[in-house]
Amino acid sequence: MQISFASVRPAGDHALVVPAAGTQRPGLAGLGDGLDGALRRQRFEGEAGGAAEIFLTNDGGRRLLVVGLGANAKPAEAAEKLGGTLVARLLTSGETNAVLDLTGLNFDADAAAKVALAAQLRSWRHDRYRTTLKDKQKPTLTSLTIVGAPAEAEARWANRYASLAGGVELTRELVAEPANIIYPESFVARCRDQMDGLGIEFEVLGEKEMADLGMGALLGVSQGSVRDAQLLVMRWNGGEPGDTPVCFIGKGVTFDTGGISIKPAAGMESMKWDMGGAGAVAGAMKAIAGRKAKANVVGICGLVENMPDGNAQRPGDVVTSMNGQTIEVINTDAEGRLVLCDAITWAQANIKPNTIVDLATLTGAMVVALGHEMGGMFANDDGLAGQLSAAGAASGDKLWRMPLGEAYDRLIDSPIADIKNVGPREGGSITAAQFIQRFVDEGVKWAHLDIAGMAWSDKPSNTYDKGATGFGVRLLDQYVADVCEK
Repeated sequence: MQISFASVRPAGDHALVVPAAGTQRPGLAGLGDGLDGALRRQRFEGEAGGAAEIFLTNDGGRRLLVVGLGANAKPAEAAEKLGGTLVARLLTSGETNAVLDLTGLNFDADAAAKVALAAQLRSWRHDRYRTTLKDKQKPTLTSLTIVGAPAEAEARWANRYASLAGGVELTRELVAEPANIIYPESFVARCRDQMDGLGIEFEVLGEKEMADLGMGALLGVSQGSVRDAQLLVMRWNGGEPGDTPVCFIGKGVTFDTGGISIKPAAGMESMKWDMGGAGAVAGAMKAIAGRKAKANVVGICGLVENMPDGNAQRPGDVVTSMNGQTIEVINTDAEGRLVLCDAITWAQANIKPNTIVDLATLTGAMVVALGHEMGGMFANDDGLAGQLSAAGAASGDKLWRMPLGEAYDRLIDSPIADIKNVGPREGGSITAAQFIQRFVDEGVKWAHLDIAGMAWSDKPSNTYDKGATGFGVRLLDQYVADVCEK
């Protein structure tokens, strides 16, 4: 969707959108008499997220959409709901152009730009394979013009949030694509194509290179698939030369059957999004490079497919990780931590970061604990945890810190190897984090984000429809802006 800013309402055919902060409705002035009564008949009171439509007979039947902000809403808090609601109502309405008038509502430049961000994100759809859509189901809205915003809003949108929207859209695309389209090698190809010209340096390790490095944990997950595993490394050098980069690492299981510990058939099709962590890392790298962030950042995606096969890893197998620790594989469906441990070891050996943040759709236990409202965060450093929590609150990708501790760590001791890949049923997301922590070097600040409940949604929100959410991109981008840029 094309988004632009203007100082006055343009002429021509468009739907007009005006916000209402409770009974404060400055945008209705001059549009005709009787509008307040028409809104009352629709039981509209300007409540946050509420909306009412009127067709203006004195203006050629122009559609007027009034969107509620809430009586005491602050623009910064109301921006996303406003942008998302207007697009949700107009996207397939038959309207092609919309004009949003913020006059008189004290939206600063950042809040106005966030309206644009929410509108752009809410307009995203994945219709690539829907060939029989009826006309009334197809999107019609192609442009949004925002008027009444500060002059700086357009630059704020262009320089800060437009690239962020592009990064989120890449993540959603990767997550939404079926596993016969997105697998390790095609994931890499899609990222190269989408980030071409942004200045990101790509490095890709294939199975031979990873085998030579002793990455037996990651390769063990992949050995039942005909698709070769890949380790994708993306470097953005926007900071001072020589400054140590922050490292983001994503779990990229492009399809997860569970392997020999196979999942139930019902719902298994959803496991195409078990690469949501890697998708988030890729999207964040596109966003960061797109706005030319003044920071050094490395994104790493461990990409595998977990399939049952005559050559597949078996429960009870022992594999050797890149750092030499041996792992007893109790459950082949606890595969994401096996991918992450070798990716983290590679990063520490080759990037030598001071800070690592990994993201993974790792455990169903995390969904049981937190539902679909926020991601779980585990961290070995209070400062890093606080920075990520703040970035989550500011970006909308919210996190809740979970515990780590020796008592939990003992639950993954193996009687025949250094470690086993699952503990008891209780505390499953915690023992998974404890597993990963065993591969983090002394002195490295590390956080593990379990986003199993957040990568996909079965209900729409302000910034997405049902389906892939893009969770994690805005969080990482905000963290870089807050902590890493100088």
